[in-house]
Amino acid sequence: MATAATSAPSAGELRLQRRPLKQPSWWVRNERLALGLSGFIGLLIVWEAAVRLKLVRELFASSPSAIALTFVQEFQLRSFWEGVGVSVEEFALGYVAAVISGIIVGLIAGWYRRANYVAAPWIAAWYATPHIALVPLIILWFGIGLGYKVFYVFLVSFFAIVINTMVGVQTSELRYIEVARSFRARDMTIFRTVVLPGTLPFILTGMRLAATHAWVGVVVAELIGANAGLGFMINLNGRMLHTNVVMMGVIILGIFGIILSEGLSRVERRFEAWRPRVGADA
Repeated sequence: MATAATSAPSAGELRLQRRPLKQPSWWVRNERLALGLSGFIGLLIVWEAAVRLKLVRELFASSPSAIALTFVQEFQLRSFWEGVGVSVEEFALGYVAAVISGIIVGLIAGWYRRANYVAAPWIAAWYATPHIALVPLIILWFGIGLGYKVFYVFLVSFFAIVINTMVGVQTSELRYIEVARSFRARDMTIFRTVVLPGTLPFILTGMRLAATHAWVGVVVAELIGANAGLGFMINLNGRMLHTNVVMMGVIILGIFGIILSEGLSRVERRFEAWRPRVGADA
């Protein structure tokens, strides 16, 4: 009884336990957003002032106010949205094809040793080849229509998914595989229950990297040969020295790229706990 009495918490300790934890301040919770917005707004102010004070020629850099006016004008045009739709279609078709085929090839080449021996040299060779050097050949195969641009987007995004998927399969935790084999689990059961969940974070990383590559691929393909799309709009207006339209197109491309990367990053973080801990203690 004496021991129980001495171990009981005092009234002061009970009050401390009941006291709610102090919530972080608004600045701590929103520091990243606040600093990012302040830097962006500060740049716009300096940019606008430099143009208005004639420190920078508007012909070469336009100005935030002129670009904002162009946004309003272009958003009312049907041709603008048709161009955006063309670029999004090219991105979606090429990227989805790269995701599906890249995951399949990466899983097979990562899991089966002989398949890896066959695929690895080809993957390394094609990945090291500058893809833009293949554009004349791709145009020769597909023309300058939709097929050429979709294939180029597929080509520039495929290898990021394949390589990350292969790495994910090959870094699966051996202790889990050995435990499964000690219970005489079949290879497909091990692959489905051990390897595939551990590979998913790597696949998502590859998809995030491939998305940015694919979006760049859309613009490059349209700059080289196209008659519609955001890249075509930028190229055409650049030749006519319409700097505000060019800057607007660049900003749209950047915003779309940020949305893609941030969205896939959020999905990737949800599955980060599934990533194998390479080198962790057993």
